This record gives sequence, structure tokens and C-alpha cells, in this order.
Amino acid sequence: MAIRTQWNVEHACSHQVIHDLSGRPADKRAGFARWLAAKDCTGCWKAARDADTSSKEEWLAAKRASEQEEAAAWAKQFDMPPLEGPEKALDWGERCRHQLMTAAHTALVVEGSWGEADWAELEEKARAITRAGWWIDQRDADGSDLLELLEAAGEADRATENPFR
Repeated sequence: MAIRTQWNVEHACSHQVIHDLSGRPADKRAGFARWLAAKDCTGCWKAARDADTSSKEEWLAAKRASEQEEAAAWAKQFDMPPLEGPEKALDWGERCRHQLMTAAHTALVVEGSWGEADWAELEEKARAITRAGWWIDQRDADGSDLLELLEAAGEADRATENPFR
């Protein structure tokens, strides 16, 4: 006798759906049908997901606004210059700069062996990088790598300088 492939499942949302479980091994079908019963049906799941989109967008907008406010306050406190670049990249670059500088301070000063003089030197190098795109490009970098990244950026700037100025 063959194991059935069609399962009538009553979902948690109380809808009944016939599921074709022929693509699953015979010994896994009953367990999967039980798992499905604990979930909403596809239609209800999609409706709940789509309805939740606006709240996710609101949450993300509020989070970004909070991060932006924090980054702007930090930049003012530590006398960081305004960033340059396309308008839509400026806020993002500022948030990336703040996050990377904060991660670097934690890694190098708080948890590392750097003193304030070392950190002040790194801050000066960071002030020289005003291109928002550079900070955005480094957004996934480890904070402990920031000094090397800033030095590489400084070398690239010196290599492209016009010696006839």
C-alpha cells in the first residue's frame, strides 16, 4: 500500500488546505503536515507579511533618523568635517563614518592598547577623508583595520595629486 501524498491540513488560521507532499520522502510527510498545521496558510501568511510592511518601513525610518541624529551629534562633538558627495550619500556616509570610528575606538582604545595620543592621530587622518563614498565603501570593515584603511586612502590621495600645482 502506498503512503498518501495528499494531506488535508487545518492551519492555525483555521483554513483547510490540501497539500501535495509527494516531493517529500514518505517517512517525512506526516511530520511536515503537523508542522504545516501549526502555521497560517499561505494566503494568511502573505496577508500578514504584506500588512506588516508599513510598520517595518516606519521602524526602519525611525531607526535611521535616530542613527543620523547620533552621527551628526558625534561629528559636531569631535569636530569632523562635513562629507562631500551626492546628496543621497551624505547621510549614509555620515552614519557609516560614525559607526566605523566608534567600532575603531572600542577595538583600539577601550579593548586595545592605544592611548589618547594614538587615537588623536587616527582622528586627524579620518578628518582628511571627506568623501562620503569612501566611508560607505568601508561600512563592513572591522574597526581594528581603520588605521590601515585611512593610510591607504591617504597614499591614494597623494598618488593622484598634481605635482604642478
